[in-house]
Amino acid sequence: MKLAHTTKTAVLAGMVLAGGILTASAQTTLTVTHSSPADSHFGLAAAAFKKVAEEKSGGTLNVVIQRMDNEREALESVQFGSQECAMGSAGPLGNFVAETRVLDVPFLFDSYDHARGVLDSDVGQELLALFPARGLYGVAWMENGFRNLTTGSKAVNSPEDLRGMKIRTMENQVHMQAWQAAGVLPTPMAFSELPSALQQGTVDGQENPIPVILSNNLDMMQKHLYLTRHVYSPGIFVCNPDFIAGLTDEQKAAVEEGGKAASAANRARVEQDESAGIETLRTRGIEVVEISDRDAYREAMASANAGFETQFGAELLQRIRDWKAQ
Repeated sequence: MKLAHTTKTAVLAGMVLAGGILTASAQTTLTVTHSSPADSHFGLAAAAFKKVAEEKSGGTLNVVIQRMDNEREALESVQFGSQECAMGSAGPLGNFVAETRVLDVPFLFDSYDHARGVLDSDVGQELLALFPARGLYGVAWMENGFRNLTTGSKAVNSPEDLRGMKIRTMENQVHMQAWQAAGVLPTPMAFSELPSALQQGTVDGQENPIPVILSNNLDMMQKHLYLTRHVYSPGIFVCNPDFIAGLTDEQKAAVEEGGKAASAANRARVEQDESAGIETLRTRGIEVVEISDRDAYREAMASANAGFETQFGAELLQRIRDWKAQ
């Protein structure tokens, strides 16, 4: 009897072990990359996604967060299926879904409420609906915030002072066209190359939202910060469409819920960094210049507008500008 009991116990233990192995093998790994430190607007978004997606999937999703500095390469990896998901700036997204470049038109959005409202409206959903045909699945809109100009030794007292300056931009044609209209020599490069370019003087300055400047210590390589708020910089959370299609309904719902949580965490941190970040940057020693006449910068870039209307449609641009909360 004792031997029989021992054998039965061993069999039960084996069944539990086997069950454990089956559970582990049934778990789906989802790797999501982003380009910022863990304690940043994208780092916190990734953490929020992991928490909610794993919980809502009943533990069948295992979310692995990794850092990948080159955002264009991250999008390519998702498109090719070599990684499942990525979140980051929407700037390089235009190379994959050209229609999203409309969001980069200068002075298109008046405020965060305006920008977020448009992205959360039919306009944002219509853009996301274009993603699968380009090898991407749009989970949620995120943000970097409004972009501001920084320079090193060269000061900018008016848009006229920008003429001939080399300003690093994202690899984004809309940004480049707008800066060219203002007489700037836009110098596109991957974000990972920016710190060394600033240190070596390859470029005279750069433009990024406050959270990006702050979390990546770009102020350590610049002397002046100009609060131009010339472009709202969206963020994007994408996954591979085939990967999403292979998930269970419960897992798909978990990804969507996780995406909402990620977007909320991202936007909340941007608000926090925007309000506190400017003062933090001041205390670090960078000169912060509030731009009272943003219209001067709007006018400096205005000659690019005709091209944007041809490219994106005057009706869509007006639809975005006229958006109002319901």
